[in-house]
Amino acid sequence: MELTRAKQETNTPKKKKLSEKKKDMVSGYLYIAPFFIVFAVIGLYPAIFSIVLAFQKWNGFGEMQFVGWQNFSLVLQDPLFWKSLYNTFIMGILGTAPQLLVGIVLAYFLNMAAIKFTNFFRVSIFMPYITSMVAVALVFGVFFSSNEAALANYVIGWFGIDPVNWKTSEWGAKIAISLMVFWRWVGYNTIIYLAGLQSIPKDLYEAATIDGANKVQQFFHITIPLLKPFILLTVFMSTVGAMQLFAEPTVFLGSSAFSRDEAMTVVMYLYRDAFSLNSFGTASATAVLLLIIIVIVASLNTWLTSGSKRKKGGVKNAKRS
Repeated sequence: MELTRAKQETNTPKKKKLSEKKKDMVSGYLYIAPFFIVFAVIGLYPAIFSIVLAFQKWNGFGEMQFVGWQNFSLVLQDPLFWKSLYNTFIMGILGTAPQLLVGIVLAYFLNMAAIKFTNFFRVSIFMPYITSMVAVALVFGVFFSSNEAALANYVIGWFGIDPVNWKTSEWGAKIAISLMVFWRWVGYNTIIYLAGLQSIPKDLYEAATIDGANKVQQFFHITIPLLKPFILLTVFMSTVGAMQLFAEPTVFLGSSAFSRDEAMTVVMYLYRDAFSLNSFGTASATAVLLLIIIVIVASLNTWLTSGSKRKKGGVKNAKRS
């Protein structure tokens, strides 16, 4: 009996213990699992549900009704959608292009060793980014008030321009919101450019100075080319953020933001369809169209980045040959 038991014990396969590599792999997956679970619940599932809902007719309470491409047809035939898309592009250009140019200049001056209190200026420039959106809207609401004594009307009065009702006029609302976007995000881009400038070796500037290049020539022939990856990054992020513009016009215009079309953006348009008109199908179709536009812009930026890399690779191969 004892011999048979010993044979059975030897014949039964022993459970293999996990190796240290597999234990590390399992523990690593367990550590990152909470992020993916939260992302799947609040990110991935709503995105997939929104795509499915784009082909349905639903008011948020009853049963869904499949309508195919009807929601996309309704959105594309709505003049207000094209107006909101036009407003989004205009305010994106007015608010994005100046902040990128000014951000490069500010970062260049903040990187100069001759300027004193650089830490104070860096914190001051970055402060608008972390300021409450409600506080920003209140301040800009006072600056761009329709009152003749408001700061904006007072300044344009120096040039003989009549007072503007900034919240109701076509271009007044766009300019005011664009300035708000510019003021809020210029510090963020400045910090990114400053990090890029600090990564440029100082030996290049010293060699250029010895060769007789002045500061302007160094800026355009050394700083800008080596800062190109950071410029492409900020252009990409700013462009995508401009296409999703929502908080600034909504808070600035207040309760009348969704009742007029002077400064309505695409995100405001889909928000109005979903939560004011209870048309979740057309709102989801608008979200899908906006996703397609953002993907096109992202692909364009990726193509520009890969193009710069191919160009650099070609230059290196030419040098080797």
